[in-house]
Amino acid sequence: MNRQLSAILFGIAAFLAWGFLPAYWKQLQAVAPIEILCHRVIWSCVFLCIIIAIQKRWGEVRDIVGNSGNLKKLMASGLLIGGNWFTYIWAVNSGHVVETSLGYYINPMVNVVIGFLLLRERFSRLQSSALLFATAGVSYSLIAYGKPPWFALTLAFSFAFYGYARKKIPVAPIPGLLVETCMLLVPALGYVLYRQFYFDSLFGTQLAISLWLIGSGIATSLPLLWFATATKTLKLSSIGIMQYLAPTIAFCLGVFVYQEPFDSHNVMTFILIWFGVIIFCFDTVQRSRRRY
Repeated sequence: MNRQLSAILFGIAAFLAWGFLPAYWKQLQAVAPIEILCHRVIWSCVFLCIIIAIQKRWGEVRDIVGNSGNLKKLMASGLLIGGNWFTYIWAVNSGHVVETSLGYYINPMVNVVIGFLLLRERFSRLQSSALLFATAGVSYSLIAYGKPPWFALTLAFSFAFYGYARKKIPVAPIPGLLVETCMLLVPALGYVLYRQFYFDSLFGTQLAISLWLIGSGIATSLPLLWFATATKTLKLSSIGIMQYLAPTIAFCLGVFVYQEPFDSHNVMTFILIWFGVIIFCFDTVQRSRRRY
């Protein structure tokens, strides 16, 4: 029971941290999104190296680096997660927090589509219904505004393909994350040094901004550690339902804290998506009960 409770608390902590992440990036609005991304990569590598050293897992890292096939795959997954991080930072700091929440509401259903297309998994009737509602929500947004919600779709699909890529690479989450993040380290360092020498970068000149940028490594990696700990004990259904905590918090931040526009068209889009989410969660619980 103590182990189960600890896993639940770690899971909640991870999704709470991800939910409140927009508030973190809002502290860095004076910094260009690409520079924030580069610092996120650099300080994530530093923090992950500390974690790997504490856990004494350098042997796993060496095994990954020694396998050229896995290295190539991790380079691809690194580009996917890097693109996802950049899109998220850009969306938050350009006033689209609500749209980021839409992306992560849709993401689990995109995972199902990828499983169907690439892993030959089958849809259940409830999953099909959930997908229809999600598609209807995105389609309504397209009709209402004349353009699709690009931030939401980019986040949903990039993270779904990242999850698919990592599923196909036989490496542990934390050592794998370190290696794929290190793939982005050289260009990230190059860009940060370029900004330092040729532009008036705020890093190193403003203490608050510098600390927020350094802390981005912890803000990125610590929730992943909590999540990895939770998934070792909890059922998939529990994780599946918990994951909606993060976009719900982001949605509330966008609407009630940052006062982003939320008109009747937004309401209809989200109602359709939320119906899909409810059906999807119900199906997840039903499948879990049959399995256990």
